[in-house]
Amino acid sequence: MAIYKHKIEAFENLVEAFQALPSVGKKSATRLAYHIVMVDGFAAMKLAHAIETAVNDVRKCHKCHNMSENTLCGICANPSRDNSTLCIVQSAKDILTLEESGEHKGIYYVISEISDMDESHLFDAVKGVREVIFAFPPSIATDTMILYIEEKLQNKNLLFTKIAQGVPTGVELENIDTVSLSRAIQSRVKV
Repeated sequence: MAIYKHKIEAFENLVEAFQALPSVGKKSATRLAYHIVMVDGFAAMKLAHAIETAVNDVRKCHKCHNMSENTLCGICANPSRDNSTLCIVQSAKDILTLEESGEHKGIYYVISEISDMDESHLFDAVKGVREVIFAFPPSIATDTMILYIEEKLQNKNLLFTKIAQGVPTGVELENIDTVSLSRAIQSRVKV
């Protein structure tokens, strides 16, 4: 006797697509897929359109590598920002988190990995800057990156600081509450 296995390929593909996203497990992916398919088809179409638009329109800012729909992001294009203070982060997500804290009034620069760093682009980014703040989650890898960047910029007459320890080791900035992040920015230390 054959066992009938109930499988809906389109639904399973949708579950797998959700599950491929960070922090989405099988149960959450199934719940999301069910809601989109069976409960709110309009929300599904709206989501699909928003994803397509974002994928087509969002790019890296030419100056800092933040997310932007234009050549320059809103922060780099804002003349009221403090251009003497540059905060270096690992991802554009970190900029969103720091901006939510409201503590950093300067500009940003994204360096994901040392191997991806364009030195001449970094040198352009630090023109007119007096202080470089490293806002990396604490780890041996990020300490190594800080030392490397500091060495490359050693002749630029810059003050190097990093956000205070109080940000737990191994935790991404997006997962830190804004009060703790605000205190870490306010209590930054000289590198």
